[in-house]
Amino acid sequence: MAGSRVQVNKSHKTRFASKSSRNLHKTSLKDKSRIAKSDRNVGKGGRAARVQRSKMMREQKRAAILKEKRASTGATSPPRVIVLFGLSASVNLSLLAEDILALLSSEKTGALWPTVASSDYKLRTTILTAPHGDLLACMEMAKVADLIAFVASASSACEEDGPDDYMDAFGSQCLSVFRSLGLPSTVVLIRDLPTGLKRRHDMKKTCNSSLASQFPEDCKFYAADTKDELHKFMWLFKEQRLTVPHWRTQRPYLVAQKVDMVADDSNSEKCTVSLTGYLRARSLSVNQLVHVSGAGDFQLCKIELLQDPCPLNVRKEGDFMDSDVHDLQVISSIVPDPMKQEPLLVENIPDPLAGDQAAWIVDDSDVDNSDSDDDDADNGMVLDEKDSSFSNQGSHDRFNFDDDQASLNLRESDEETDVDSMMMDDENLTKEQIEDEIQKIKDAHAEDEEFPDEVDTPLDIPARKRFAKYRGLKSFRTSSWDPKESLPPEYSRIFEFDNFTRTQKHVLAKARDMEQGSIDECIPAGSYARLHISGVPIAVASKLGVIAKTAPAIACGLLQHESKISVLHFSVKKHDTYSAPIKAKEELVFHVGFRQFVTRPMFSSDNINSDKHKMEKFLHAGRFSIASVYAPISFPPLPLIVLKNGGEAASPAVAAVGSLKSIDADKIILKKIILTGYPQRVSKSKASVRYMFHNPEDVRWFKPVEVWTKCGRRGRIKEPVGTHGAMKCILNGVLQQNDTVCMSLFKRTYPKWPKHWFPIFGA
Repeated sequence: MAGSRVQVNKSHKTRFASKSSRNLHKTSLKDKSRIAKSDRNVGKGGRAARVQRSKMMREQKRAAILKEKRASTGATSPPRVIVLFGLSASVNLSLLAEDILALLSSEKTGALWPTVASSDYKLRTTILTAPHGDLLACMEMAKVADLIAFVASASSACEEDGPDDYMDAFGSQCLSVFRSLGLPSTVVLIRDLPTGLKRRHDMKKTCNSSLASQFPEDCKFYAADTKDELHKFMWLFKEQRLTVPHWRTQRPYLVAQKVDMVADDSNSEKCTVSLTGYLRARSLSVNQLVHVSGAGDFQLCKIELLQDPCPLNVRKEGDFMDSDVHDLQVISSIVPDPMKQEPLLVENIPDPLAGDQAAWIVDDSDVDNSDSDDDDADNGMVLDEKDSSFSNQGSHDRFNFDDDQASLNLRESDEETDVDSMMMDDENLTKEQIEDEIQKIKDAHAEDEEFPDEVDTPLDIPARKRFAKYRGLKSFRTSSWDPKESLPPEYSRIFEFDNFTRTQKHVLAKARDMEQGSIDECIPAGSYARLHISGVPIAVASKLGVIAKTAPAIACGLLQHESKISVLHFSVKKHDTYSAPIKAKEELVFHVGFRQFVTRPMFSSDNINSDKHKMEKFLHAGRFSIASVYAPISFPPLPLIVLKNGGEAASPAVAAVGSLKSIDADKIILKKIILTGYPQRVSKSKASVRYMFHNPEDVRWFKPVEVWTKCGRRGRIKEPVGTHGAMKCILNGVLQQNDTVCMSLFKRTYPKWPKHWFPIFGA
């Protein structure tokens, strides 16, 4: 019965087709068999190839995981760093650290950074306790932590449920900073639980529900009162696959367990600093430059590979690291090759005859860059003379400029009266004067939010002189602006990349090749070594020794070009806990990965559809801005923590967080000002406007610039009226009497050059 319902297609009509076209679409039986056989072979071979490829990928992943596990838990791996951080001041971290160390070893230690090797757990561990209230120490410990154990006290809980019951303001602030840095593996340890089984279970459950939203989803909660509970935590920690932020795997770093200073006989003002500890993440070459946190960038004069003071030996139970590392045997010593050593080049030596041009960093790789060079050439901007640029309109013969020196002074005063003006030296001010200065900054911040960019035309100075550096733009998005025009003197001291993307790829590939470098130049990751850093000022070395007593001293290997100064751009956001205004070109301390440097940034908006960016006088809360600074080159990705010093006595506060976005000296940041005037008489689309200027010469000077109103009208200046600066304007619609006539002017701005580059120099 089903046969009658089978679909029967209509036969092909060949009535009007020729004989040759009838068989054109047909395939011969010989070819059909050959094609079918080939298809079967291809399908069979393709399936086998897919199976083989999948098998290889599984084996590669398994080998990579096994290699990573051996590198993190093997006998040659450095000790795992556990940072104990108390969520509130009531947590006793010292007692918890003693309990963990007692679990791993029966011996006692008085070392500052206790490292213990346990044969029971087949694990080497360094326990660090973060001092509550010391933000800098907590940040430095979080940068090197393999595991951050957040410790909560159940006895500090209040009657109301919530994260504030177990976490105070400092704990919440540090947790947000740790998130910005990139959290490694995390756990929460709960202490001071009641002894009753039911109450203990209920209290732990309450703590879990209260703090779970503050931590990552894979964060585990452990009770940590008894020895059995700590044993369970340590056993799971030993088997745990730890994760660290990606930026920490790009550069070698060493956490110094001992800092020594050796005087330099040839130079009485400088000395050699030796840092002793385990090298982590990557191999370090003696020809590399290193950055010591807060102290600066330096060259290495020698690296000594030492005998491991805390080996993972099954015959010796719980060996603590010997606190006297001077008695350790030196296995090998390597010195830099003068022909291969990276030069410590910070600033370019300016050539007074070369103009205000930056020094170029040209990639020396053999990669063909014809395509990228063509793209870069097409992106070059040429100043558009037609785009309402009044700076070149009208020559000096139009106006009498006999007082050239006065004009120069006015231009200099324009820089001083701008937003880049700084507060007077605190040493010369009384307490009342400092409070008045702070109040002025707060008032300016509030005024900038209410009336952004609006300025008043001065009565005693002609506007054509006061705003001589400004120009008008027909369109902020499409009008051209030459990035090489009228560069400041600081640009002769910086370095600029010919092609940043290609150079970064080449530098990272060179760093990866260094992993297979010669043992005569490099020491492998996991080695216990002593770095001899030369050329350190004695004052800096003394302060570094004091800081190392409370916070870890970190030496980070630098990639090629990372000691040179350029223009860096960061994506920043004002921190939620910081309420004071942050003014542009104010001195701030940037923590970029392991590195620290002092900057005076310029803030701007991030325009993705334009090559020009509008300057912002203040860093406003609730949104991201771009911070442009003169700073040592760093290759992204890297996190950013911005600190603002509160004075000699007060500790620094977290002002903003963000990340490194790009390095580009040609980025155009324009300061915008708005001159305002008010209609005096209105006749349809014509109006007489006053108070924008105060003399007719200024009206004629600014005549080419377009005007606009706050109600959406646009127009132009026709002519001056009278002798007091009034002018006649023609607009594209009827002007209301209560409207405001505005004129937008722009000038390019640059960051401020800091007095010193690193925090310890200014401490």
